[in-house]
Amino acid sequence: MSTSLFMPAEWRPHTRTWMSWPVGGYVLEGAQASYRAWSAVANTVVRYEPVTMLVDPSERESAAAWLDPRVEVVEQPLDDCWMRDNGPTFVSEGGRLAGVDWTFNGWGWAPHEKDDQVAAFVLDRVGAPRHRTGMVGEGGGIHVDGEGTVIVTETVQLDPRRNPGWTKADAEAHLRRLIGAEKVVWLPRGLTADYGRYGTNGHVDLLASFVRPGLVLCHVQPDPAHPDHEVTKENLDVLRASTDARGRPLEVVELPAPTVQEADGELVDYSYINHYLANGLVLLCSFDDPRDAETAELFARLFPGRAVESVDARDIFALGGGIHCITQQQPAL
Repeated sequence: MSTSLFMPAEWRPHTRTWMSWPVGGYVLEGAQASYRAWSAVANTVVRYEPVTMLVDPSERESAAAWLDPRVEVVEQPLDDCWMRDNGPTFVSEGGRLAGVDWTFNGWGWAPHEKDDQVAAFVLDRVGAPRHRTGMVGEGGGIHVDGEGTVIVTETVQLDPRRNPGWTKADAEAHLRRLIGAEKVVWLPRGLTADYGRYGTNGHVDLLASFVRPGLVLCHVQPDPAHPDHEVTKENLDVLRASTDARGRPLEVVELPAPTVQEADGELVDYSYINHYLANGLVLLCSFDDPRDAETAELFARLFPGRAVESVDARDIFALGGGIHCITQQQPAL
């Protein structure tokens, strides 16, 4: 049996979902809003599959007050609350569960010493082998089809604050070894609002996601006056010209951005791409936007047999991400 590492698609069955509870600056910027948003996600997902929430010791009481009792709470020192990025990327190693422990440097803009220990803690807790890598990266920077294809962005993988001096060949070699990527589809850049001081510099989980092998959802901005109109047109063109690891041309479904473009006078990067697939569930970001309902109808057609639910994600985005950013699936292997 091969012992190479391979990342399963998110739609495959899960053992559980991992999350981290708000702490530090995320609480100072609005405790009630962050508690409400994170608990809404956890309390929805736990109705479909087990959820384990890492909680900094300073936030034991808030977690107990807001979380469904079915959510397992585990204490672990934290810097922030974005499990997709600082947690492990679970992979199959010869058919058994393992995990990639990326070097995490706070998206290139701040040390996160506690968060850089999260992946090791989680993998030790589940008894899975840990593959530590010097490659700086985050789970929000990759999206796979479960058949050897991964979509990434140049501005994340080749970011000089993350992996200085790296080429595409360097990144592809690491992605091949760590998640079994046989074909890497490179998008040029991310959404404009994701390049602020506390942005990720273009995470792909705002831009494109696989529905199944060969079929991709792509975030598009229909408003020609919006700075993301050209960004998303360029990404759309790249995806439509691409093939997957098996040589199939990608079929692309356009997913229009919410009509809301600003919050508190600032450009936002609201995106329906940033959803989460749990067992029997599609959990969507909603924005009190006219496109919320039509997006839910689209996902119901794309994922027949799954319930489609939504959580208001505006407070999550105000703090730097969306539903996909705060969740991490543990595949059932």
